[in-house]
Amino acid sequence: MRTDITASVVVFLVALPLCVGVAVASGVPAELGLVTGIVGGIVTGMLPGSSLQVSGPAAGLTVLILEAVTEFGIGALGVFVLTAGVLQLVMGALRLGRWFRAISIAVVEGMLGGIGLVLIAGQLYAMADAKAPGSGPANIAGLPGMFAKTAGSPPALTAFALGAATVAIMAFWKHMPEKVRVLPAPLAAVALTTAAVGLFQLPVKRVEVKGLLGAIQPPGVGDLEGLMEAGIVGAVGTVVAITLIASAESLFSAAAVDRLHSGPGTDYDKELMAQGAGNTVCGALGALPMTAVIVRSAANVQAGAKTKVSRVLHGVWLLLFAALLPAALGLIPVATLAGILVFSGWKLIPLGELKPLWREHRGEALILVVTAIAIIATSMFEGVLAGLLLAVAKTAWDTSHIQVQVDDSGGKAAPVRVAISGNATFLRLPRILDTLEGLPKDRQIELDLLDLRHLDHACHTALTNWADKHNKEEGVTRVVMSTV
Repeated sequence: MRTDITASVVVFLVALPLCVGVAVASGVPAELGLVTGIVGGIVTGMLPGSSLQVSGPAAGLTVLILEAVTEFGIGALGVFVLTAGVLQLVMGALRLGRWFRAISIAVVEGMLGGIGLVLIAGQLYAMADAKAPGSGPANIAGLPGMFAKTAGSPPALTAFALGAATVAIMAFWKHMPEKVRVLPAPLAAVALTTAAVGLFQLPVKRVEVKGLLGAIQPPGVGDLEGLMEAGIVGAVGTVVAITLIASAESLFSAAAVDRLHSGPGTDYDKELMAQGAGNTVCGALGALPMTAVIVRSAANVQAGAKTKVSRVLHGVWLLLFAALLPAALGLIPVATLAGILVFSGWKLIPLGELKPLWREHRGEALILVVTAIAIIATSMFEGVLAGLLLAVAKTAWDTSHIQVQVDDSGGKAAPVRVAISGNATFLRLPRILDTLEGLPKDRQIELDLLDLRHLDHACHTALTNWADKHNKEEGVTRVVMSTV
């Protein structure tokens, strides 16, 4: 119990600035990030699944939520999250949790890389106390102009320097003495920069505080009607994206956490239901969606947590802070939170994995890059969908190996023997037909398909048509078919 209590304090200190930063970057009141962290600790933390994994608002969903809030309004957020939570509960009940492990790692890393780049591009504006243009391409294209304006504005330059100092603290904190590193890097960055703003009275924007109860906005019938008017297709796409991304991130995080400790492993279906229960409560409160977060989970394990008590208590500490010290949020500079998220976005980009992946599996590296670029150019949902489709196409191409061997060694009196082996799918059909159509028209052809492991409908139809055409040209075609 003693180690669990100590671990809960460590996780609380890590989670506090991240909860606030993710909320601000998502375009919602800072308190809603704390609400999600509280629910992730107390509600999801008490449910079975993964005993040491910690849930809360995640940087990976920031871009998607900001787009949704911008397009549909903050009132629709609760509807989206509530629906996503119910879908997660249904998927967990249908025992679909384990199937999330089948998602291509290249797509997941590409998704994280795309999110990281969009997050960085958007938060660089917040570091300068400026407003981002909106979409990923617009944010990236506007960066040179933003830097030029920042250089000519002392207040903006001050804010940007504060954000840059935050990034530097986050990056170099691991090199500090061990006694100093007891304080988590995000909290240290917030404490130091907030103290500097207060001490020197720096003219920078600070977090707006509404109070915990004032920030909670449960969804109502009017919000649902507004979604119907705004566009049901876009709303459904947003819900599906939240559901799939939150579920995948949580279950991938669970697999990573299981490798960090020697205790019981994760029950993926129960963990998916636990995440669904938490998101259902978050949606009912109008808060941000939750996922399992690897940063907090790793901190929990490394701090010596043994049971789920630590993650539940971390939610209790967040609740006490939000209830007793809400005004403390108003002291935090927005540029500091933006700096934390810029650093978090950089950590999401899989630069270390890309080079060896390119050397060993260039197709997977291409999927990673295309997924990231598609997310930047379009949206989260469309980018992930493009990555998944490309991964499926690559898999289909890789598995449809085919060998076409022509044996004409018997002379003109003997039949030409064509042996086709492997997997005959429509992807390899052009190669098969090119070979067959190049055979002599006046010779008997023996087509041997006994070694085919798979023959799809397109290939079967094409081969039958070719044989019929060849027979009409006064040839004699004998097709030896497998009985399998």
